[in-house]
Amino acid sequence: MTIEINAKELPNYIGQQTGVSRWFTITQQQINQFGEATHDMQYIHVDPEKAKSSPFGGTIAHGFLSLSLFSAIAYDAAINLENTVMGLNYGFEKIRFLQPVKVDSRVRGQMVLTDVIEKRPGQFLYTWDVTVEIEGEAKPALTAQWLTMTIIETE
Repeated sequence: MTIEINAKELPNYIGQQTGVSRWFTITQQQINQFGEATHDMQYIHVDPEKAKSSPFGGTIAHGFLSLSLFSAIAYDAAINLENTVMGLNYGFEKIRFLQPVKVDSRVRGQMVLTDVIEKRPGQFLYTWDVTVEIEGEAKPALTAQWLTMTIIETE
């Protein structure tokens, strides 16, 4: 559940985990559709029979598929400012793919707000540490330092 706060409260959240998302099941159909959309049809993703002989023992999600869940994770786990007009993806400082996500695994994201800068009045640049964990696994699928921008109505 997203927390809604006043912009003046932002400093109170720096260094804090703002939330954990719901679980997302990564299906073979999603993997295939992602492969088609991105033109990445490598067998370890889309050919279950051939992937059985790979080091993974079956198909795995594209790393970028796991990364593409960040928007959905943010809906569940980020903070939201009052009077928000829009949120924007601003980029990344660092991304590390640490462990493959096997087909039919469940993943979820955790978000920690590490910094906020008001670039212009009503424009807030956030830095998030995001971890995508795999249910039942000690090692996460990925970690990233994600930059987002929130624009709010100003008086």
